Amino acid sequence: MTILMMSGIQKSYGDKIILNHIECTVHKGDRIGIVGDNGSGKTTLANIITGKIEMDKGSIDMPSGSISIGYVKQAAEVAFDELEEATISGEILEQTSQLGLMKVHTWDQDRAAHLSGGEKTKLSLAKVWSSSTDLLILDEPTNHLDFKGVEWLIEEMKAYQGAILVISHDRYFLDQTVSQILEIEGGNSFIYQGNYTNYYKEKERLYQSLLHRYDMQQKHKEKIENQMSNLQTWSDKAHRQSTKKEGFKEFYRVKAKKMDKQIKSKMKRLEKELEKNKVEKPKEKDELQFHLKQNKKRGKRIVEVKNGEMKFGERVMFQNSHFYVKFGERIGILGENGCGKTTLLRVILGNEKLTNGELWKSNSLKIGYLSQDVTDLDEAKTILEYLGLTARDEISEARTIFANIGFHADKIKQPISTLSLGERTRTKLVKLLLDEVDLLILDEPTNHLDLASRESLEKMLQSFEGTILTVSHDQYFLEKMCDKLLVFENQVIKRVEMALEEYQQKNHQGEEPKAIQNKEEEKLLLDNEISATIGKLSLLSKDDPMYEELDKKLLALMKKKREL
Repeated sequence: MTILMMSGIQKSYGDKIILNHIECTVHKGDRIGIVGDNGSGKTTLANIITGKIEMDKGSIDMPSGSISIGYVKQAAEVAFDELEEATISGEILEQTSQLGLMKVHTWDQDRAAHLSGGEKTKLSLAKVWSSSTDLLILDEPTNHLDFKGVEWLIEEMKAYQGAILVISHDRYFLDQTVSQILEIEGGNSFIYQGNYTNYYKEKERLYQSLLHRYDMQQKHKEKIENQMSNLQTWSDKAHRQSTKKEGFKEFYRVKAKKMDKQIKSKMKRLEKELEKNKVEKPKEKDELQFHLKQNKKRGKRIVEVKNGEMKFGERVMFQNSHFYVKFGERIGILGENGCGKTTLLRVILGNEKLTNGELWKSNSLKIGYLSQDVTDLDEAKTILEYLGLTARDEISEARTIFANIGFHADKIKQPISTLSLGERTRTKLVKLLLDEVDLLILDEPTNHLDLASRESLEKMLQSFEGTILTVSHDQYFLEKMCDKLLVFENQVIKRVEMALEEYQQKNHQGEEPKAIQNKEEEKLLLDNEISATIGKLSLLSKDDPMYEELDKKLLALMKKKREL
């Protein structure tokens, strides 16, 4: 059943066209991922659908009648501000406990002031999930979410009866949740069937096909132009000879005219052929180039914590923690939302002091820090003013770096208020690029970055010779970048000498074999009962008195399976 039809949607701000022509049909039960570069208009489209802004042209129709829409905004701060204290109760508390936000029942204003970005996102999601809507729009819902929260969201999306539009650059999440991709490129929309991996493969195939056709066209064009060049040479020679050789003037004059005619004829044919079958050169894929400079001073251990403890009042973040970081290591920090990951980064940076224990850092250590908050930039400043550059060679280097990450030349003179969240993240990254650092501390570095920027960031970090310490819930990013972990377990930080995938496998294998077997048997029984119930429902009409009873039974079974 079609619930929403978007046709010819256009939106401009001044002379800048954001959306040129958007077409999309949404059916009940659809799972559509919306992707595109930063600033391509994804959030603008979400705001048009929800009625928060008006489109310039186009239409949005609801063939089955008016529908209810739930919307989780991109920035956790903005979304959280809309959560009034009165709404933190009942079903929302149940949802947040499933999300791993266990202490929300002790809600008070002091607790609200110390929520992490992930905890705020969880509350926003819980509010939307507790309401009954026909269409959900989720704008970067996995930003700030821990692995437990992401898995909960994936399962909830599978069980949700309505349609979902999800704006995301989280490749793992898109692979697990969507069956269509709506790409926005150059203000236009393109539909791809399948998840993110299918989309990526098909886009690459189309790119290579178009590139091949363009190359063949250029070779054909070059061949004809060479022929015309030869004819032109002969024609010029014939014209010269017609003025020199007595008795042969007429012969060479006729020959020259004939060749001129052939050149014009071939030129017209080529122009017609190109006009009819013209293949535009495909847009080159964004290859953002980062070049991190760093201090060449090297040592063995650069950071060490002994018997570290951190408390806020009665709340213990971590205690009895011993770990170290060596130069050149790539370490991912794991733990649930609110466990103290960002607090640990602030301790290493010197912005917080341990309640107990000792922190040692190398005296020569120079640290570059990318925080997860991109709303802390002075919006009145231009990018150049934010970077604080005055020397001509420094400004020239900055312009080169910005050009490499897809910023137009005039962009760096614009105020920061005009930048998207992803563009602000990249601006912060450039500030790091211009410094020489030994240790990069990254707090959710891929949040707000589009797919091309994420892949380019990974390439840049792989070429960086210094140390990387990162908090991230981007599974692809952590698996690619980090071969060691600092894990928060039972309020203790442990150093783990393995990558994420191996750690997760070992944790899973740590369950009692009998418990796993019992769990699998129970799942199998539930699956069989769910299939039987769906089979019975398919034979009944909604008017049948048994339909409602079976429908409730199905929902209860699916809930039980999710809990299991």
